[in-house]
Amino acid sequence: MSASDAYRRIYAVVRRVPKGRVATYGQVASLAGCAGQARLVGYALHAVPPGSTIPWHRIINARGLISLRREGAGGITQRILLERERVRFDAAGRVDLRRYAWRPRT
Repeated sequence: MSASDAYRRIYAVVRRVPKGRVATYGQVASLAGCAGQARLVGYALHAVPPGSTIPWHRIINARGLISLRREGAGGITQRILLERERVRFDAAGRVDLRRYAWRPRT
């Protein structure tokens, strides 16, 4: 599978995550046919152009945390977007995956 094909599959999965829910990088990788390649999901989401309709902000790490980038305020933006969708964070900045995790029908 080429990188562009993998990215298309990843974006297709991310588009399915409903408002008010989150998915993990590993979950997206598995559903996109890239099991074990959570980092590839991160690369794909980092490549999403500004203004895109891909809901990149709904993807978080397996600990329920926003994965921070080295540059910029992406984590703050991501948290604000999730909070607008009524996703709540605890005092440690974690999302309760038992409550907010997306569980797609298979």
